[in-house]
Amino acid sequence: MPIIRILPHAEYAPQGKSIEAAAGTSLCEAMLEHGIEIEHACEMSCACTTCHVIVREGFNSLGEMDESEEDLLDRAWGLEPTSRLSCQAIVSNQDVTVEIPKYSINHAKEKH
Repeated sequence: MPIIRILPHAEYAPQGKSIEAAAGTSLCEAMLEHGIEIEHACEMSCACTTCHVIVREGFNSLGEMDESEEDLLDRAWGLEPTSRLSCQAIVSNQDVTVEIPKYSINHAKEKH
């Protein structure tokens, strides 16, 4: 199984974390399943940008980005060329390293 490395983030993974995920799983699902409570205000329906991540390694191994994701990413805080919505980024058989941005566009966080 591929490894997803999450770089340190003060709130979600203070020490950073490495998790295993089955190919075909979204980055968001994998993080949530392993206790990394990344925001996902739209319940992973590709309707917001709260689950935005920056892919530092393995970007090209993730599933293709569709038009909906591309359009939404324009609204993400801290957008970079390797940004993805973690609910739409599907893991293949290669390892991936992601950074969760310090901020999101959400002014209020919801408990899921």
